[in-house]
This record gives sequence, C-alpha cells and structure tokens, in this order.
Amino acid sequence: MQEFFSTVPSRIPFEGLDSTNPLAFKVYDADRVVAGRTMAEHLRIAVCYWHSFNWPGSDVFGGGTFDRPWLDDPTSMDAARSKMAAAFESMSKLVMPFSCFHDRDIAPEGDTFTETVANLESMVEYAEKKMADTGVQLLWGTANAFSHPRFAAGAATNPDPRVVAHAAAQVKHAMDATVRLGGQNYVLWGGREGYETLLNTDLGREAEQMARFLHMVVDYKKSIGFEGTLLIEPKPQEPTKHQYDYDSQSVAGFLARYDLEGEFKVNIEVNHATLAGHSFHHEVAYAVANGVFGSIDANRGDDQNGWDTDQFPNSVDELSLAMYEILKGGGFTTGGFNFDTKLRRQSVARDDLFHGHIGGIDTLARSLLVAETLVESGELAAAVDERYAGWDGELGRDIMSGATLASLAEKVGADNIDAAPTSGRQEALENVVNRAIWTTS
Repeated sequence: MQEFFSTVPSRIPFEGLDSTNPLAFKVYDADRVVAGRTMAEHLRIAVCYWHSFNWPGSDVFGGGTFDRPWLDDPTSMDAARSKMAAAFESMSKLVMPFSCFHDRDIAPEGDTFTETVANLESMVEYAEKKMADTGVQLLWGTANAFSHPRFAAGAATNPDPRVVAHAAAQVKHAMDATVRLGGQNYVLWGGREGYETLLNTDLGREAEQMARFLHMVVDYKKSIGFEGTLLIEPKPQEPTKHQYDYDSQSVAGFLARYDLEGEFKVNIEVNHATLAGHSFHHEVAYAVANGVFGSIDANRGDDQNGWDTDQFPNSVDELSLAMYEILKGGGFTTGGFNFDTKLRRQSVARDDLFHGHIGGIDTLARSLLVAETLVESGELAAAVDERYAGWDGELGRDIMSGATLASLAEKVGADNIDAAPTSGRQEALENVVNRAIWTTS
C-alpha cells in the first residue's frame, strides 16, 4: 500500500538536546530509566485515532482543510482500510506503543445496525493484522454515542428508551472489539449526558438512567471476562450546557451514591480540567487521593478561549506537578498518556502531525524528569509532613479517634489553647518547583 507519510523517516530517533533535526526526539529516550522504570513504561503513550485521522480539519465556520483522502467517502470500507493503514504507518514511525479509538473512527455506520456491526468486525480483523505487523497495542477503546443525531438528547440519559437501547447495543459491540484487540481499558465519555435546559429535563430520572447503564456495563465486563479497567472521562460542558460527569470529584461522588465504587476510574483530560475551572494538577491529585486515578488524555487549552481546543501539550510548568502526583501515587497501571490532540486548521502539511506529537512527547518526558527530581529531593513532601505534624501528636490523635465538640471545648478552656497561624510557605515551595524545572536534565 502507498506510503502516506513519505517525507518522514521510518522511525523517529532520539537524538538529544543538541540535535537540530525537527523529526527527532530531544528528551524522550524510550529506554532511559527514570525512577525505576523506563520512560516508555512510565508514559505509556498513545495516539488517538479520531483527531489525527478521522477529523478533516473543520470548524463551525468552515470545512476541512487537511489532506485526508480517505475522508472523501466516509461510508466506504475501502476508505476505512486506507485510513487505518495511514494510522498504523504514523504510529509505527512515531514508535508509539499504544493507540485509542472510537468504534465509529475505525468503521463507518451502515444502513442497518447489523451492517454497522459487520463493518466494525471487519475493521477489527484488519486492525489485528496491523497490530501484529507494527507491535502497536490498544490502550483503550470506546463507543461514539454522541455524534449521530439520535444522541442529540444524550445516550444513557436520553428521554427515549429506544435511544438508550441503541447506545447499550453499541457499547456492547465496542467492548467486544476492545477485548478482541487486547485493550487494557474501556472508556465511557458522556459527551451528551447532560442538558441544554432544565425546562425539559428530569435530573433525578436521568441520574437513575445513567447509573443503571453503568451497572449494565460492569455486568457485561464481568460476563465476558474483561480484566481491563473501566474509565469515565469527566468534562463540565460542551457540547451540552452542563454535563453530569463534570469533574473527577463529581464522578467519584456519583460512583459512591450508586454503588459503583471500585468499578470505574477516571480518564482525566487536561483541557477538560481547565474548562471545569480546575488546574490539571488538581484533577490528578484528587483522583490519586481518592483512588479513582486511571488514565490521561494529554493536551492543553488556550487561556484566551473558553472552549476545548485540544492543542498539543507544550508546557513543562503545567505538566510537571501533575506528573509529580502520578509518580508519588505509583504511576499508571493500565492507563497511560493518550494524545487527544488535534492540529491547527492551518497545519496542513502531512508531517505536521509528527511535529505535534514529537513536541508533546518531549514535553511529557521533560516533565517526568522534573517530577523525578521533586520526588527524590523530598522537599515538597517534607514541607507537607511538617505542616501536618500536629496530627501525630496527642491532640491530633484525640480529634481523629473519638473527641467530641464538648470534650474539645473543655480541653481548649482548661489548657488555654490559642493556636497562632504559621506560614504555608507557598512562595518558597513554588521556588523549589521552579528550581527543579530549571536545573533538571
């Protein structure tokens, strides 16, 4: 089959910081050992199928600008195979260990559901061959239950049970495809699980529907023996005005309320975190602290835009502290860093896709090195331990083990406890982080 990225070498090399070759990694050395694992084992990088190969470069004001010939006939199975060949060529040249896809990314919808399923099964068989040829594995699969007009009012939360049934059938087959391809996770992104207006929405009913749907997913996972991780991807809004999986905390609370704790973890996207009004660092730290950390969609937003721009990550400052939390928490198990990123509409050269991924991967690698420095120095951890040291004393242990309001009031009065504020030393700790960013190599 014709080579699509003919201007790109057969394998992107690591050449170090002194290299001027734009098609080479400057920091990401897959075999370099960092904190006991290789960079490849820490980062578990994946290329996303949808933005990289299934998006034409369109926006709400204009059509596609990209050179993607397989998108000229989106219903054609020949075009789907050409798209997959180009995708695996790209991933092989980038030396990517993983990819991620939606069912509709790899296989077109047919005239009937039976035909749609047949299309998916045919493309999964083709993917098996490509995976065997290239060594690329599947980080996670998912179902696109948001693009088709039937999902305008949601999938699991739709007011029409026929739509919910269709979504369930679609998820069932997407899970089957994920298992067949050895996927290590299965993701549910509730892109339209929310509302545009409360005037026509029953919040209580939709929450019950969503919980029931997730229980069906769990039951099916167990029935087919899938040993991977189920992930929910939080996002606050866009495309709906308000989405129920707003952030990691909302998801964790929902799981606790509906007896789903331990069944799902979160797939955190950087740009979704910032749209929710959080830092990426916060979302990761919350997920790790509450036992729901699963995987990452690596990208960034634009501080001057209020929507999901999905740009390639380029800020070591932003990613280092999130990487620090991941490293402290023991790192990924089945998850990884999926590049849920898309080129800018004016980046129309075929090799622009490689420049974006090379820069983003080097940014992750540099952030990993900074995180290792922060963990090994122990300065941040020591500052936190010192700040909370009082809880290891008699009073702290008493409060946590059985003190009451009345007993504490008596103690404060008897011992004349009058606590004075102590410095949180934020600026000094920020300097610790900057020093690690500036000096790590």
